[in-house]
Amino acid sequence: MYQQYINGLIHGDIKALARCISLVENEAAGYTTLLEQLPVNNHTKVVGITGPPGAGKSTLVNALITHLLDQQKRIAIIAIDPSSPFNFGALLGDRIRMSQHFNNPLVFIRSMASRGALGGLSPKIIEVSDLIKAAGFDYLFIETVGVGQSEVEIAGIADTTVVVVVPEAGDEIQTMKAGLMEIADIFVVNKSDRDSADAFVKNLRLLAHSKHHDDWEIPVIKSVATQQEGINEISAAITRHHQGVLHHQQRHTLLLAEKAYQLLQYRRMKDVSKKQLQLEIQALLQSETFNLYRYVATKN
Repeated sequence: MYQQYINGLIHGDIKALARCISLVENEAAGYTTLLEQLPVNNHTKVVGITGPPGAGKSTLVNALITHLLDQQKRIAIIAIDPSSPFNFGALLGDRIRMSQHFNNPLVFIRSMASRGALGGLSPKIIEVSDLIKAAGFDYLFIETVGVGQSEVEIAGIADTTVVVVVPEAGDEIQTMKAGLMEIADIFVVNKSDRDSADAFVKNLRLLAHSKHHDDWEIPVIKSVATQQEGINEISAAITRHHQGVLHHQQRHTLLLAEKAYQLLQYRRMKDVSKKQLQLEIQALLQSETFNLYRYVATKN
């Protein structure tokens, strides 16, 4: 049934890709069979773009698209929308910066709803990213909603994680140690034409240096995305990281294990309804002997 879609993906058919994504998001009958038949593609660079709200992530992605299109690269973007999947708020708001690329045949843009996912990503992000990889894109950018430290799950999906911050984040730099600092492969200080940018960059480089791995020292790159400044350096750093770290067997194994864990977690929890739990607990609370742990044990 799905072989025609697989053939379409292999040949870069955008309509087939869009249809496959819809089938997976809606969990249409047999969608897991479609995923199991996907061809392997390790060519696509999967880049996570994350960071606090207002850092200019969408503008940065737009600038990177423009830069890579000059090299005739095929680019896909998944923009995670924290709002309802029906109101298209983010698509018509922040994503308007990408509007110039909507009709470019080398660009595919998809907005997905996080639907309350704690990590800032959509529940189907792993499957959709693999569909896009099967379609043979050179780059896949995943822009997350920017919800802070809980967003670290992007590191389990992207080959390279770019954390975007602004100079005003200087007072929060120490708190990064527990969150975004731990997942960053590349730091971008956007809007670096603002006051105090140089001092912030210096401090961030010192902190990043203390976190470097044996085979990668985290670069801190200044940019002004609206002016296309620093974009060449960011693109080059992504390429260096992909070449130098992605194919390191241990890292690649960790990425796949994290993806497998998230897929297993989702599938095993699929039949658990928070609403149903709430109704059951509400009824059980009528008894003064209610014990949460005994209740949970009955669900195992």
